[in-house]
Amino acid sequence: MGNSMILYDQDQKESYVEFGIEIPISGDKKARIFHHLMSRKDLAEKVTNWHIDKIYERISKADLLRVHSSQYVENLCSERLEDEIIRAYELIDSSGKHHRYNPAGAMLPLRSLFGRILNKVAGTYQCCTVALDKKFCFYFGGGMHHAQRGFGNGFCLVNDVVIAIRRLQAEGYIRTAWVIDVDVHKGDGTASLTEGDASVKTLSAHMARGWPLDGKPYDEKGLPNPSFIPSDIDIPIAEGEEPVYLARLAKGLQKMAETPEPDLAVVLLGADPYEKDELPSTGLLNLSLEQLMERDILIYRFLKDRSIPGAFLMAGGYGKGSWKVYAQFLEWALLDRFC
Repeated sequence: MGNSMILYDQDQKESYVEFGIEIPISGDKKARIFHHLMSRKDLAEKVTNWHIDKIYERISKADLLRVHSSQYVENLCSERLEDEIIRAYELIDSSGKHHRYNPAGAMLPLRSLFGRILNKVAGTYQCCTVALDKKFCFYFGGGMHHAQRGFGNGFCLVNDVVIAIRRLQAEGYIRTAWVIDVDVHKGDGTASLTEGDASVKTLSAHMARGWPLDGKPYDEKGLPNPSFIPSDIDIPIAEGEEPVYLARLAKGLQKMAETPEPDLAVVLLGADPYEKDELPSTGLLNLSLEQLMERDILIYRFLKDRSIPGAFLMAGGYGKGSWKVYAQFLEWALLDRFC
């Protein structure tokens, strides 16, 4: 077995179209990345060393309850599941109309999406266990960082990042973790779920404004909006600040390094800061493929130089071009490890 791993289960579905959900996620993104890697003869010859082709872990109700409220988990396990999916995926707008949702075109009921999501959470947990063993693992999935304690949000029904960390802690595999989140949107759910917990340090580099930071500080009941709970290190990037993005991120990582090194780092390597991303809410931060490559190598080397195991997750990436962001980095990382 090599010291580098990619977790890609070809049976795991990516598209939402069969549920009538019209989010611009390319159904062939993962296959295109894998095809790109396999097009290199030197990597194809060693594929059995770096490709894990099955998600064999399972997620239990107990795993969910370490992170989410008992009422919310009960909702997910009851006839209220569809309502929670509609909320998390924003399928009905404030006027009661369908939003990016065409139930008439659905081939599968919404409730059957839950099983798929739990399988993705299992992939995140498995990625972490492989990273602990091999020092590096990249999972073709994961990064549902917007889910909060009592509700789903931003296409995230449950928070796989914190679920995986809490399970690893409960099982005694780790005591401490870092979460390094460079998805275009603030890692708000992860920040709120780990607030005040010294065993988990969070860093989020994201758009300075826009979703999820465009909501109100308090809801209609006067309760604070958890999206505004700060990460341990927040790096908000305003419009036009793309030229200083990498320097800001490097400074944030150095600040992270001033704290005790963790047993594991979970990295949300979102492709959605890409200038050609097709989700409207990503448009306030536009990085080139070259900048994203520098970003990814910066984080990779930061962890490798310190021998910190890194579990890398896809997080956000929308439209036809997002596969290129991952493909260029993974080709580089595999060559760094193997060649």
